[in-house]
Amino acid sequence: MDNSNKVSRKDQILQALARMLETAPGERITTAALAKEVGVSEAALYRHFPSKARMFEGLITFIEETLFLRISRILNEESGAEARCQMILTLLLTFSDKNPGMTRLLTGDALAGETGRLRTRIAQFYSRLESQLKQVLREAQIRENLKPTASAAALANLLLASCEGRLVQFVRSEFKQSPLENWDIQWEYLSRNLLSPFTVADTASKS
Repeated sequence: MDNSNKVSRKDQILQALARMLETAPGERITTAALAKEVGVSEAALYRHFPSKARMFEGLITFIEETLFLRISRILNEESGAEARCQMILTLLLTFSDKNPGMTRLLTGDALAGETGRLRTRIAQFYSRLESQLKQVLREAQIRENLKPTASAAALANLLLASCEGRLVQFVRSEFKQSPLENWDIQWEYLSRNLLSPFTVADTASKS
Protein backbone atom coordinates (compact mmCIF):
# COMPACT_ATOMS: atom_id res chain seq x y z
CA MET A 1 0.00 0.00 0.00
CA ASP A 2 2.82 2.36 0.94
CA ASN A 3 4.50 1.71 -2.40
CA SER A 4 1.36 2.51 -4.41
CA ASN A 5 0.97 5.75 -2.45
CA LYS A 6 4.52 6.71 -3.33
CA VAL A 7 3.89 6.06 -7.03
CA SER A 8 0.71 8.12 -6.86
CA ARG A 9 2.53 11.02 -5.21
CA LYS A 10 5.34 10.80 -7.76
CA ASP A 11 2.82 11.07 -10.58
CA GLN A 12 1.20 14.00 -8.83
CA ILE A 13 4.54 15.80 -8.61
CA LEU A 14 5.33 15.18 -12.28
CA GLN A 15 1.88 16.34 -13.36
CA ALA A 16 2.30 19.52 -11.32
CA LEU A 17 5.73 20.11 -12.87
CA ALA A 18 4.33 19.70 -16.40
CA ARG A 19 1.46 22.05 -15.54
CA MET A 20 3.84 24.71 -14.23
CA LEU A 21 6.02 24.45 -17.33
CA GLU A 22 2.90 25.16 -19.38
CA THR A 23 1.41 27.98 -17.31
CA ALA A 24 4.67 29.83 -16.68
CA PRO A 25 6.47 29.87 -20.06
CA GLY A 26 9.97 31.30 -19.87
CA GLU A 27 10.14 31.02 -16.09
CA ARG A 28 12.50 28.77 -14.15
CA ILE A 29 10.69 26.32 -11.89
CA THR A 30 11.85 26.29 -8.27
CA THR A 31 11.28 23.41 -5.86
CA ALA A 32 9.59 25.83 -3.46
CA ALA A 33 7.04 26.82 -6.11
CA LEU A 34 6.56 23.20 -7.14
CA ALA A 35 5.99 22.10 -3.55
CA LYS A 36 3.36 24.83 -3.20
CA GLU A 37 1.68 23.68 -6.44
CA VAL A 38 1.55 20.08 -5.21
CA GLY A 39 0.48 21.14 -1.72
CA VAL A 40 3.37 19.54 0.15
CA SER A 41 6.62 20.68 1.77
CA GLU A 42 9.92 20.78 -0.13
CA ALA A 43 11.13 17.99 2.15
CA ALA A 44 8.20 15.86 0.94
CA LEU A 45 9.24 16.44 -2.68
CA TYR A 46 12.74 15.18 -1.92
CA ARG A 47 11.37 12.01 -0.37
CA HIS A 48 10.18 11.05 -3.85
CA PHE A 49 12.87 12.69 -5.98
CA PRO A 50 16.41 13.35 -4.72
CA SER A 51 16.72 16.48 -6.89
CA LYS A 52 14.84 18.71 -9.30
CA ALA A 53 16.91 17.18 -12.10
CA ARG A 54 15.41 13.80 -11.25
CA MET A 55 11.94 15.31 -11.56
CA PHE A 56 12.76 16.57 -15.04
CA GLU A 57 14.19 13.16 -15.88
CA GLY A 58 10.91 11.61 -14.80
CA LEU A 59 9.07 13.74 -17.37
CA ILE A 60 11.65 12.95 -20.08
CA THR A 61 11.24 9.24 -19.36
CA PHE A 62 7.46 9.63 -19.69
CA ILE A 63 7.91 11.37 -23.06
CA GLU A 64 10.25 8.64 -24.32
CA GLU A 65 8.10 5.75 -23.18
CA THR A 66 4.88 7.28 -24.52
CA LEU A 67 6.22 8.18 -27.96
CA PHE A 68 8.38 5.14 -28.66
CA LEU A 69 5.64 2.75 -27.58
CA ARG A 70 3.31 4.38 -30.12
CA ILE A 71 6.05 4.42 -32.77
CA SER A 72 6.45 0.66 -32.29
CA ARG A 73 2.74 0.27 -32.95
CA ILE A 74 2.99 2.40 -36.09
CA LEU A 75 5.82 0.23 -37.41
CA ASN A 76 3.86 -2.94 -36.67
CA GLU A 77 0.63 -1.72 -38.26
CA GLU A 78 1.88 0.31 -41.25
CA SER A 79 4.23 -1.00 -43.93
CA GLY A 80 4.61 2.01 -46.27
CA ALA A 81 7.71 4.15 -45.66
CA GLU A 82 6.05 7.47 -46.54
CA ALA A 83 3.05 6.75 -44.30
CA ARG A 84 5.33 5.57 -41.50
CA CYS A 85 7.35 8.79 -41.60
CA GLN A 86 4.22 10.93 -41.70
CA MET A 87 2.64 9.10 -38.77
CA ILE A 88 5.80 9.25 -36.64
CA LEU A 89 6.24 12.99 -37.22
CA THR A 90 2.54 13.73 -36.75
CA LEU A 91 2.68 11.76 -33.50
CA LEU A 92 5.48 14.00 -32.22
CA LEU A 93 3.64 17.18 -33.24
CA THR A 94 0.34 16.01 -31.76
CA PHE A 95 2.03 15.06 -28.48
CA SER A 96 3.58 18.52 -28.38
CA ASP A 97 0.26 20.22 -29.11
CA LYS A 98 -1.41 18.33 -26.27
CA ASN A 99 1.49 18.73 -23.83
CA PRO A 100 2.83 22.30 -24.08
CA GLY A 101 4.77 22.08 -20.83
CA MET A 102 6.68 19.00 -21.95
CA THR A 103 7.42 20.72 -25.25
CA ARG A 104 9.54 23.18 -23.27
CA LEU A 105 11.66 20.21 -22.28
CA LEU A 106 11.89 18.94 -25.86
CA THR A 107 13.13 22.32 -27.07
CA GLY A 108 15.52 22.78 -24.14
CA ASP A 109 13.73 25.99 -23.14
CA ALA A 110 13.03 24.71 -19.63
CA LEU A 111 16.55 23.35 -19.15
CA ALA A 112 18.48 26.63 -19.07
CA GLY A 113 20.66 26.56 -15.97
CA GLU A 114 19.88 22.90 -15.29
CA THR A 115 22.34 20.02 -15.32
CA GLY A 116 23.91 19.05 -18.64
CA ARG A 117 22.69 15.48 -18.12
CA LEU A 118 19.16 16.61 -18.96
CA ARG A 119 20.21 18.22 -22.24
CA THR A 120 22.07 15.00 -23.08
CA ARG A 121 18.88 13.00 -22.49
CA ILE A 122 16.96 15.24 -24.88
CA ALA A 123 19.74 14.97 -27.49
CA GLN A 124 19.60 11.17 -27.15
CA PHE A 125 15.83 11.23 -27.62
CA TYR A 126 16.15 13.11 -30.93
CA SER A 127 19.06 10.92 -32.04
CA ARG A 128 16.96 7.81 -31.46
CA LEU A 129 14.01 9.33 -33.32
CA GLU A 130 16.21 10.35 -36.27
CA SER A 131 17.72 6.86 -36.42
CA GLN A 132 14.21 5.41 -36.57
CA LEU A 133 13.28 7.66 -39.51
CA LYS A 134 16.53 6.79 -41.26
CA GLN A 135 15.83 3.06 -40.86
CA VAL A 136 12.31 3.47 -42.26
CA LEU A 137 13.69 5.23 -45.36
CA ARG A 138 16.36 2.59 -45.88
CA GLU A 139 13.84 -0.23 -45.62
CA ALA A 140 11.70 1.34 -48.38
CA GLN A 141 13.93 -0.28 -51.02
CA ILE A 142 13.37 -3.78 -49.64
CA ARG A 143 9.70 -3.35 -48.79
CA GLU A 144 8.46 -1.19 -51.67
CA ASN A 145 11.24 -0.99 -54.29
CA LEU A 146 11.62 2.70 -53.49
CA LYS A 147 14.81 4.64 -52.80
CA PRO A 148 15.38 7.88 -50.87
CA THR A 149 15.94 10.82 -53.24
CA ALA A 150 19.03 11.75 -51.19
CA SER A 151 20.89 9.86 -48.48
CA ALA A 152 18.55 8.39 -45.87
CA ALA A 153 20.57 10.20 -43.19
CA ALA A 154 20.14 13.60 -44.86
CA LEU A 155 16.40 13.13 -45.39
CA ALA A 156 15.79 11.84 -41.85
CA ASN A 157 17.61 14.89 -40.52
CA LEU A 158 15.53 17.21 -42.72
CA LEU A 159 12.25 15.66 -41.58
CA LEU A 160 13.17 15.84 -37.92
CA ALA A 161 14.49 19.41 -38.25
CA SER A 162 11.14 20.45 -39.77
CA CYS A 163 9.34 19.11 -36.71
CA GLU A 164 11.83 20.50 -34.21
CA GLY A 165 11.37 23.94 -35.77
CA ARG A 166 7.63 23.67 -35.24
CA LEU A 167 8.14 22.83 -31.56
CA VAL A 168 10.42 25.84 -31.15
CA GLN A 169 7.81 28.11 -32.80
CA PHE A 170 5.15 26.68 -30.49
CA VAL A 171 7.19 27.55 -27.39
CA ARG A 172 8.28 30.93 -28.74
CA SER A 173 4.64 31.89 -29.40
CA GLU A 174 3.85 30.96 -25.77
CA PHE A 175 1.77 28.07 -27.10
CA LYS A 176 -0.42 30.17 -29.40
CA GLN A 177 0.91 28.76 -32.71
CA SER A 178 0.02 25.08 -32.83
CA PRO A 179 2.78 22.79 -34.10
CA LEU A 180 0.11 21.15 -36.28
CA GLU A 181 -0.77 24.40 -38.08
CA ASN A 182 -0.43 23.87 -41.87
CA TRP A 183 1.42 20.59 -41.21
CA ASP A 184 -0.67 18.66 -43.78
CA ILE A 185 0.27 21.16 -46.50
CA GLN A 186 3.94 21.11 -45.59
CA TRP A 187 4.03 17.33 -45.35
CA GLU A 188 2.56 17.08 -48.85
CA TYR A 189 5.45 19.20 -50.11
CA LEU A 190 8.10 17.27 -48.17
CA SER A 191 6.76 13.86 -49.18
CA ARG A 192 6.93 14.70 -52.89
CA ASN A 193 10.71 14.76 -52.67
CA LEU A 194 11.19 11.87 -50.27
CA LEU A 195 11.20 8.62 -52.26
CA SER A 196 11.40 7.58 -55.90
CA PRO A 197 11.04 4.23 -57.71
CA PHE A 198 14.11 2.03 -57.72
CA THR A 199 14.92 1.50 -61.43
CA VAL A 200 16.90 -0.97 -63.53
CA ALA A 201 19.51 1.74 -64.04
CA ASP A 202 19.98 1.96 -60.27
CA THR A 203 20.57 -1.78 -60.13
CA ALA A 204 23.05 -1.61 -63.00
CA SER A 205 25.00 1.20 -61.37
CA LYS A 206 25.49 -0.94 -58.27
CA SER A 207 26.68 -4.00 -60.18
